[in-house]
Amino acid sequence: MPTVVLPVAVAVITVVGTGFTQRFGTGLRPLDPLGGILLLTGPALLVVRRWNPPVVFAAIAAVLLAYLGAGYPFGPAPLASFVALGTAVGWGYRRAGYAIAAVTFVGLVGLYVLHHPGAGFPLAGASAWLAWIAAFVAGAELWRARRERREQARAAAAEASRRRGSEERLRIARDLHDVLGHHISLINVQAGVALYLMDDDPEQARTALTAIKQSSRDLLREMRSTLGALRGVDEEPPHEPVVGLARLDELVEATRAAGLPVDVEVEGEPRELPPSVDTAAYRIIQEALTNTRKHAGPARASVRLSYTDDGIRMRIDDDGAGPSGDRDGGDGIPGMRERAAALGGTLTAGPRPGGGFRVEAHLRTTGGGR
Repeated sequence: MPTVVLPVAVAVITVVGTGFTQRFGTGLRPLDPLGGILLLTGPALLVVRRWNPPVVFAAIAAVLLAYLGAGYPFGPAPLASFVALGTAVGWGYRRAGYAIAAVTFVGLVGLYVLHHPGAGFPLAGASAWLAWIAAFVAGAELWRARRERREQARAAAAEASRRRGSEERLRIARDLHDVLGHHISLINVQAGVALYLMDDDPEQARTALTAIKQSSRDLLREMRSTLGALRGVDEEPPHEPVVGLARLDELVEATRAAGLPVDVEVEGEPRELPPSVDTAAYRIIQEALTNTRKHAGPARASVRLSYTDDGIRMRIDDDGAGPSGDRDGGDGIPGMRERAAALGGTLTAGPRPGGGFRVEAHLRTTGGGR
């Protein structure tokens, strides 16, 4: 466990280093059981260093002063204090960490003067220690800044992902609004026709009622396949026509005009798809080609549509040499995945064998309610 590994490593270094210091030092108090306890208390406290970094740092500093005040070997005994200082600064407790470090430094200098009364003030040694502390603090500040930037980046990415999901749900809601408007208006017109012709032309009224039945069935299927993905309500009327694969040629021509060569291949017999599937298929292809233009660099793209018994399969490939690994963090792929999932389908996206990028989706038109 990371919380234990570092304290154990500090304890090993401290004990081994102190052993060497005691072997070759002079005028030092031998390391007895009390000294061993004080020496290991600092590394032990590092186990809870993230609980309250300033308090843990202060406790480790106090133990260090007690250890050195008793005349035990110096060696690497301050190592635990350095780790505690770095933790305090890295977790944002800068003022408290600096204050405790300053008090500890003054205490160490005072203990040296107390133990060596004839040596005078250790200016050279104190300056060297100040330089080491300053370098360590600079490193801790860099680590803190990087950690804060990572946290901010994660928060921004989470917020962007949430916002993309919300925006995509609103787009799905607008699509569903168009479907509802189309079917309800058709039902309304056909119902009026049926009522008007019920006595004079029963056969025509029967045809109108059949159209109402088919339209209501389609409407129920669309609602069951889409409403489960929605968490908001779009109260604004639609301002754009519903798009679908009928406009694929227009999309491809616009993409070619933007500088991306695109080949289209269709397998199976094209047929009319449910409006939500048709719109989702168009949007997925649109987003995939947009991502290719943004990320692939000089490339060619291909769109393969396969009409199957249970729906439609799409594969959008490119042979670009751009940063394929970064596309999952973009704006398009999360929306494509949500569109596919909202219809009970699947979508995968990632680097393809031989280079480039591939988006594959399967949207189902069967398995829904009748």
